[in-house]
Amino acid sequence: MRVLNADLLGLTKMAVVIITLKIMPASPDEDLSRIEKEAKRHIKAFAGPSEFRVSVEPVAFGLNSVNITFAMDEDKGSTEQLERKISSVDGVGSVDVTDVRRAVG
Repeated sequence: MRVLNADLLGLTKMAVVIITLKIMPASPDEDLSRIEKEAKRHIKAFAGPSEFRVSVEPVAFGLNSVNITFAMDEDKGSTEQLERKISSVDGVGSVDVTDVRRAVG
């Protein structure tokens, strides 16, 4: 019986991961819809076309975070480059990955 190694045949497919980013504005006065739009543009450039789930959550004292969940191929690796690009958007205070999950199925 001969067993073929799929990795040697170039047939290995990486998983899809679901990422959630928490984007904090620099102040409560920032335009969250503009920040969301710019963040999505950077995500599309990094991860390719994806559907997004966006939520705005109150943090404290009138400050809200923009939380964006999206899917990407695991072979893209770390999101550090994406986080840096979103952090450079005018009005963004910080960007954190709050959840990473492998998609099943």
